[in-house]
Amino acid sequence: MNLLKILILSSLITSCATTVPVTAKFPDAPKILFETCPQLKTIDTETTTMSILTKTVRDNYSTYYECSVKMDGWIEWYQVHKKIFEEISK
Repeated sequence: MNLLKILILSSLITSCATTVPVTAKFPDAPKILFETCPQLKTIDTETTTMSILTKTVRDNYSTYYECSVKMDGWIEWYQVHKKIFEEISK
């Protein structure tokens, strides 16, 4: 009876063992997060007034800097966390 218990226990222990190292891979980011910023607005130089020009320039600066900060922050976060993950999983 004891021999049977030992055989069952040893088979349970050894059947879960693996000789292949299991390594986790840092997940790839969705491609949508690496898309470029939207195109800036353009104006027609023939019919533009100073107020339209000023509004377009203001909107373009806002669009550019908002997207730049968001994308730079995301890319930096992803690269730093991927590096940390890879160093930990070595």
